[in-house]
Amino acid sequence: MATATARHILVETEDECNAIKQKIEGGDSFESMAKSHSKCPSGQQGGDLGSFGPGQMVKEFDEVVFSGEVGVLHGPVQTQFGYHLLEITSREP
Repeated sequence: MATATARHILVETEDECNAIKQKIEGGDSFESMAKSHSKCPSGQQGGDLGSFGPGQMVKEFDEVVFSGEVGVLHGPVQTQFGYHLLEITSREP
């Protein structure tokens, strides 16, 4: 079974998500932005979600994690929880 590791930042609005994405792309660290802005408890660990398999996260999140490019900042990705910026840190087939 495939597995992946990822980190994310969860916020309430698409505008906020885009603003944070611009800051990260401009050089701010993902970890510090997660700690400052993410409304997910994982934010305190720099957004790290650990290792998981397909179907363990919500559908929209899963689709990006198991098909998107590793090491790239993806998002905004809208789910029932809000808007996510996510980075796939590794993926095994």
